[in-house]
Amino acid sequence: MGLNDMDIHASLKKYFGFSQFKGLQEDVISNIVQGNNTFVIMPTGGGKSLCYQLPALMQEGTAIIVSPLIALMKNQVDAIRGISDHHGVAHVLNSSLNKTEVKQVKSDIEEGITKLLYVAPESLTKEEYVDFLKSQKISFVAVDEAHCISEWGHDFRPEYRNLRTIVSRLGENIPIIGLTATATPKVQEDIIKNLGINDAKVFKASFNRPNLFYEIRPKTANVDADIIRFVKQNEGKSGIIYCLSRKRVEELAQVLQVNGISAVPYHAGFDAKTRSKYQDMFLMEDVDVVVATIAFGMGIDKPDVRFVIHHDIPKSIESYYQETGRAGRDDGEGHCLAFYSYKDIEKLEKFMSGKPVAEQEIGNALLQEVVAYAETSMSRRKFMLHYFGEEFDEVNGDGADMDDNARNPKEKQEAQDDVLKVLRTVEETSEKFKSKEIVKTIIGQVNALISSHKANEKSVFGIGADQSENHWMALIRQMLVAGLIKKEIELYGILHLTDKGKEFLAKPVSFMMTKDHEYSKERDEAIVSASKGGGVADEKLLKLLKSLRKKQADSLSVPPFVVFQDPSLQDMALKYPISMEEMLNIYGVGEGKAKKYGKPFIKAIATYVEENDIIRPDDLVVKSTGANSGLKLYIIQNVDRKLDLEDIASAKGLEIPDLIKEMEQIVYSGTKLNIGYYIDEVLDEDQQEEIHDYFLEAETDNLEDAMQEFDGEYEEEDLRLYRLKFISEVAN
Repeated sequence: MGLNDMDIHASLKKYFGFSQFKGLQEDVISNIVQGNNTFVIMPTGGGKSLCYQLPALMQEGTAIIVSPLIALMKNQVDAIRGISDHHGVAHVLNSSLNKTEVKQVKSDIEEGITKLLYVAPESLTKEEYVDFLKSQKISFVAVDEAHCISEWGHDFRPEYRNLRTIVSRLGENIPIIGLTATATPKVQEDIIKNLGINDAKVFKASFNRPNLFYEIRPKTANVDADIIRFVKQNEGKSGIIYCLSRKRVEELAQVLQVNGISAVPYHAGFDAKTRSKYQDMFLMEDVDVVVATIAFGMGIDKPDVRFVIHHDIPKSIESYYQETGRAGRDDGEGHCLAFYSYKDIEKLEKFMSGKPVAEQEIGNALLQEVVAYAETSMSRRKFMLHYFGEEFDEVNGDGADMDDNARNPKEKQEAQDDVLKVLRTVEETSEKFKSKEIVKTIIGQVNALISSHKANEKSVFGIGADQSENHWMALIRQMLVAGLIKKEIELYGILHLTDKGKEFLAKPVSFMMTKDHEYSKERDEAIVSASKGGGVADEKLLKLLKSLRKKQADSLSVPPFVVFQDPSLQDMALKYPISMEEMLNIYGVGEGKAKKYGKPFIKAIATYVEENDIIRPDDLVVKSTGANSGLKLYIIQNVDRKLDLEDIASAKGLEIPDLIKEMEQIVYSGTKLNIGYYIDEVLDEDQQEEIHDYFLEAETDNLEDAMQEFDGEYEEEDLRLYRLKFISEVAN
């Protein structure tokens, strides 16, 4: 076989100009050249395509490459043509060709010029193509992106399921090569079975990318500001930001642009010309950041992407691995940051509820793995590699300290007894349950499945009722990674004991578990309220500002809230504004308000900052895109024209409460809105006077207090509207 190896090396130099192979390439190519079925699992950027391109160029006949994306085929064909002196060396055969072009492709194949023929799976079902290819010498068939075969893959394509029968129609003993860049053990089994290549030699490269740093942050209401801050800290570096919806892509790209970041949007809704323009701007470094849906990145070969941000968490670990894998292809640093909130997971679950039941089950199982990844407190790298069926040493492994959990480890606790409880529960319920039912059994909750299996009559029912559901879920995740239990491959998600687990039952040893990060609805809400100005303010300054406000209010004979509302003062105690421009960036302070009341506050804060040596935050102020300033203008103009509020609302597709919210923003920022004409229709003079007197005496403009005071005499909406009129007249 020595000669063969020399041939392979000589061809590599001749066609691609490289003098050595990367990773497993040489072994794979040698196996293909010998005519064997082959299965290659190699992460993106590992040089997967060379594995079939080189043998195709070396062998006689034409290799058929099945690929799911027209854009990908085109790129590859161009690349191959670039290294050969004959244009016909590579062709695409798909629905985009006209009759003349199809004829040209056929004649190049007949003459033995075409070495690689790229086809979509649909093209192979056309009789005329099958009849033609049957009569030609086919060197092998390579199925790229082979995970499309499996409904457990993140990119399932039903037409991929019939490839086996199509290949057998093309001729006897044609070698089949399956290639994929991501595959869990379950998907690998599926691919081999479906392509009928049980005898294939499997080549699996490591999925570890040691130069990538993985980080999850809680997603707050200020996620835009968090993203802008991150991008500004990485100024001049290339990055991709993924969002789930096209609308969000466009909004975020705009917000970035307004805030001085060079960014373009990218999604499948743009026409081809615009798409390639934006893609080229990114590749040619005319812009730093591309904000995109997952339509972006297929076949993007930019080696120096320094960060990948997920504004929304993806639907599966595979997608996450592929998308983050676009960072640091040149082996330089790559920062992978994802923003996670449980609300997003619920959105994705809702999104799936319209699909067929089998698809929903698979989708939910994949989504739960993402939840586990985000919430885990163990090494994220170890968790992800375990998912792809690979072991990782989280102490000495390559890249062991490259994730947020590894850098900020959570404390561990001895959990030997709890591990035994889980193992006993899995065993006593006859290995028929998924994690959810195991946890319910342990904490002693009944559901239909549990009662049908009579698990509520077992001795393990309720043995862990003293601990929360989260504790047991976290423990099960850590036991899975430690290999004490495993998930059934056929009926995905059902837990079984492994040999290691059985050993543990017989002879228990120490098991240190870490507490998971908590992301729940309650936690989401707490984070959001904190980010809406409930952050940690300077209490001492806040007190000082409140007494200044009282003094100002008294001198003007108005209630304190008329000068500034509480949230505004809290924001001042957080950001220390010492100029008019900075004052305008405070929550709820518009130009009118700043001009009228701002000066003494600015002066007081400046003195305070100086006397107390405060280091002011160069806090990021997110400039808005002005998308809703048009709406504000519309409201102001039409209130001036004394238009009925119902008409203003319906003209802009708003409900009345939403319109009132918009009006409150206008008025609280210091602009006058004369809505007396509307209120006169709703409330008579005495009623108005009564409410006016209440607000004049009140310490706060809180509506709940007002409702309580009037004890149901007025609708909340009436009080909100009158409050608007009051602030408008008294404050503005």
